[in-house]
Amino acid sequence: MLVLLPPSEGKAAGGSGVPLDPEGLSLPGLAAARTAVRAELVELCAADEIKAREVLGLSEGLRAEVAKNRSLLTAGTRPAGEVYTGVLYDALDLAGLDTAARIEAERCLLVFSGLWGAVRITDRIPSYRCSMGVKLPGLGALGAYWRAPLSEVMPQVAGAELVLDLRSSAYASAWRPKGEVAERTATVRVLHSQLVDGVEKRSVVSHFNKATKGRLVRDLLRAGARPADPAELVTALRDLGYRVEGEAPTKRGKAWALDVVVEEIH
Repeated sequence: MLVLLPPSEGKAAGGSGVPLDPEGLSLPGLAAARTAVRAELVELCAADEIKAREVLGLSEGLRAEVAKNRSLLTAGTRPAGEVYTGVLYDALDLAGLDTAARIEAERCLLVFSGLWGAVRITDRIPSYRCSMGVKLPGLGALGAYWRAPLSEVMPQVAGAELVLDLRSSAYASAWRPKGEVAERTATVRVLHSQLVDGVEKRSVVSHFNKATKGRLVRDLLRAGARPADPAELVTALRDLGYRVEGEAPTKRGKAWALDVVVEEIH
């Protein structure tokens, strides 16, 4: 199983050790693209703070994020699994996993990033601010920029495994599984079910959506579940107590679209 995650907007500060070498990260085929994005981001943030905040979509209160980006060439690093924080990662609670679940998490989790393309949770990276929705002056929209390099490396990374795609739409735009890989891919949407005047109403709740996805991955890891395809994933999630709806797509080369329906928000 390969699990694709979005990063968090908020990231843990600090880090130690030598600055990041893009060629030292997992998925080395992305090294050249990583170097180009980092250089462009550093140049932008060093040249004009106001323009950098505009490009990155940051308020004046987040000007420290621009300074953080300026220091990317020299900043200390820490494992990506510690850098990414926020609702999904709080629910995933990597630090609380037992040894077997942690080993599997290090093997199967892949976090997509506007700056790095994609990294494993063991990759040491500095804290930064650059979403996939950013349009850098010299490289253009990052979602489009990453498509070519990711299309080269991701089919090999996916191998013959199930791909559980939990990315948000901006990050999903950077790589969409195709062909046989798509047929082994399952996307997940979390729906909140409520009874209103005796009629079931369903809605998507962003915050809870992230928390549920984090718990879902955590539960699969702790259970030692190893689904080989989307059908087995549905069975595994139902065995864990999740209410899952969805069927195999009617057309070849399409991913499964699964709904996880919840009645309580927490």
